[in-house]
Amino acid sequence: MVGAHLQTFVNKPVQDFQPASVIDPEKYVYRLQVHYDDEGVTISDLLEALVRDPQAGKITELIIGQFDNEVSESSFEVIDKLVSLKHDLKNLKALFIGEMTYEECEISWINQTDITPILKAYPELEHLQIRGGDGLSFSDLQHDNLHTLIIETGGMPPNVIQEVNAARLPNLQKLELWLGSGNYGFASKVEDFAPILSGKQFPKLTHLGLMDSEIQDDIAIAAAQAPVVNQLQVLDLSKGVLTDKGGEALRDSAVIRNLQHLNLRYHFMSEDMMAQLKALNMSVNLDEKQTEDDEDYRFVEVAE
Repeated sequence: MVGAHLQTFVNKPVQDFQPASVIDPEKYVYRLQVHYDDEGVTISDLLEALVRDPQAGKITELIIGQFDNEVSESSFEVIDKLVSLKHDLKNLKALFIGEMTYEECEISWINQTDITPILKAYPELEHLQIRGGDGLSFSDLQHDNLHTLIIETGGMPPNVIQEVNAARLPNLQKLELWLGSGNYGFASKVEDFAPILSGKQFPKLTHLGLMDSEIQDDIAIAAAQAPVVNQLQVLDLSKGVLTDKGGEALRDSAVIRNLQHLNLRYHFMSEDMMAQLKALNMSVNLDEKQTEDDEDYRFVEVAE
């Protein structure tokens, strides 16, 4: 997931933006990124070049990769520039900020900022995806049209979880949170996800991912009886340190069996527990079983 660039984004092929080329936004999603050897080129320059194209007003999806050839730079310039270009990109509906591979920048090194100005500048936005948690915040997380919110971190700061809990997103259908490791900023407890699991916070939610977590067992146990599952089609608990303890709770849950799909890919469950989950006669992903017996050496899939 972070080892290669996206080939498609919201069901459309991705192409790297070249300032000298003519764009075709009805056919491609364009990725803008500053490479290490791009001396003197800024992300603002690339965005300015993009909107100078006569077809820029037809852009509905956009990917922002590496912000700068210095990994220490935050996404502030990206946010500021996108806000200033809101009239040029008036049809933007899907945005990914921070789409970098680990070779370009480890996920825990990606410096983000307050994303709220984007939500205010683009009222028609439906899909927002963020990679990187360092410095990330949503000072006012509310939006009337957002359908999908995906936040990928190697360690999600407590403030982000609190801000999601307090969000007003009446049309949110998909929420995906990569929680990550305590070594990189995660410091929350399962109780901190109570508003999300209650089902009251996002009444239209049908896809919930609480993933990549060191407390994946606790989350699985809570989710197995959570009211929100009654409205879900997909529950994603992948990428984390899920063991038989969490697997048992899922196996014994009546509501879990009503899901269209349960994603447990990358886990530490036994073969016996996997067999019991397969016997539920539902769609469940149990790929990428990990074999570490010592709990001190069980790690989430994405951290650094």
